[in-house]
Amino acid sequence: MPVEAGLVVVDKPGGLTSHDVVGRVRRLAGTRKVGHAGTLDPMATGVLVVGVGRATRLLGHLVLTEKSYDATVRLGVTTTTDDAEGEVVRTSPVQLDEAAVREVLAGFRGEIDQVPSAVSAVKVGGKRAYQRVREGEAVELAPRRVTIHDLTVHSVRGDRVDLSVRCSSGTYVRAIARDAGELLGVGGHLTALRRTAVGPFDLARARTLEDLESTFAVVPLAEAARSAFPCVDLDDGQAADVRYGRRLAVRLPAAGPVALFAPDGEFLALYEQAGELARAVAVFTG
Repeated sequence: MPVEAGLVVVDKPGGLTSHDVVGRVRRLAGTRKVGHAGTLDPMATGVLVVGVGRATRLLGHLVLTEKSYDATVRLGVTTTTDDAEGEVVRTSPVQLDEAAVREVLAGFRGEIDQVPSAVSAVKVGGKRAYQRVREGEAVELAPRRVTIHDLTVHSVRGDRVDLSVRCSSGTYVRAIARDAGELLGVGGHLTALRRTAVGPFDLARARTLEDLESTFAVVPLAEAARSAFPCVDLDDGQAADVRYGRRLAVRLPAAGPVALFAPDGEFLALYEQAGELARAVAVFTG
């Protein structure tokens, strides 16, 4: 029997693709209506938010939230993929002062223009960049504006740097490793990546696939919406309008999507402000 609609916060193991995880969750949930928010590379571990049933419609909005990572960078080695899964293309001796390493990485904080890795999931002419690379094409991606809210260097161990990053959606930690290495004149790549949070969903709420095999833990749709978005509780008349996707004469508390709830606590829709009225972004009833 299919489980209720909601989010499953998975602690993804290394070696599996995000699609592999979706396949496992489909089997456990008893439904094919399963998707994920924000791809993790096979090498990466940590928080992968998976939607089941109607909750899959939340995923596109959750993708836009900030994310947090723990990472290890190896300096002195450049790879084709900017991580440990690629082929080594250049090596350099590393004789760097720790203060210089910390200073370069501190420069990534704030808004920066970042060129995604060539093997990223960014689309080029309707096709993923990594697909074009696999087909032998040379791919050049345009820089994108991203925000590094916080970057903390925990340790510098010779050519290894352990750090934590809290960043906007669309940020590539591999690209930080690549660019920091270039600025230091020795090259660099990512050797380990663990996503510790996607918006409000962190490792404390995550379950391994083995845990889910024994107890399939779902964050119900209403709870997920209250966790992830600003909220407004409606009266009966407003709730009736929202069920049909009608505009509301209300002032929402935030510019982005706001979760609207019926008087009985049912999650109805995501709305956004449009002038004097609020309009539907996605309706979850019916």
